[in-house]
Amino acid sequence: MRTFRRSGSRLARGVALATVIAAAGCGDDVTNISNDVPTFTPDAVVSYDDLKAALIEAVGTTSGATNGGLGLPMWATVVDRSGVVVAVVYSGGTTDAQWPGSRIISAQKANTANNFSLSGLALSTANLYSAVQPGGSLFGLQEANPINEDAAYGGDAADYGTTDDYMVGKRIGGTNVFGGGFALYNAAGEIVGGVGVSGDTSCADHVIGWKVRHILNLDNVPGGVSATGDDNIVYDINVAGQSAGGFGQPHCADAAVESAIAADLPVSFPTGAAE
Repeated sequence: MRTFRRSGSRLARGVALATVIAAAGCGDDVTNISNDVPTFTPDAVVSYDDLKAALIEAVGTTSGATNGGLGLPMWATVVDRSGVVVAVVYSGGTTDAQWPGSRIISAQKANTANNFSLSGLALSTANLYSAVQPGGSLFGLQEANPINEDAAYGGDAADYGTTDDYMVGKRIGGTNVFGGGFALYNAAGEIVGGVGVSGDTSCADHVIGWKVRHILNLDNVPGGVSATGDDNIVYDINVAGQSAGGFGQPHCADAAVESAIAADLPVSFPTGAAE
């Protein structure tokens, strides 16, 4: 059964999610500053507890369809619209149950989707893959917006994925162009930040990230480049490695299974304001 249910208006759910970030350990008293890296008070996009619960539910799958991939534990990061990290969580029992490197990748994905989505157009990180390849219209984008290394690697590693994660309250930066990053849209259709997940294949990351956003009721997507008018992953790369529409990402393993799972996302986990 789903932990969160879509009852009432999306606005009511949005208010519930706008928990004071101090409850997530990242309020106004955030004072971790190192090497003159500025620390910010993040906007209340989502609480640590809600993000943690949503990730665990999404990893465990929320329908009869699986997520594909390797079935591994995951990291998730949310940034607000200014790129400040709001929360960092993991789904496994301990910090090292997930790939350590995926913590920062999840933050990069959140930052990327937030940076390259607008009030009228959502682009998931999967949608950017083809355009950044050699000869693509956005070649070199993956080198833009370098990661804030102090924010990424500072602090006590034992705190990573907790309310005391050193990234919280800081701008992480970074650009990542494979599946797992999504812009977040509230009930009014306003873009309020981004979420990124990492820890499995990029195709599974996309599926899990889509479900996380849906569970959080922050998927009032205004439009996108996929066939269903949203920011779903596009599998249209041919044997020559070219994307027919320019927004494709390659399959990761079983093409038929991954295509079926992706096609089901807008059906079982539709975007848009809840009734």
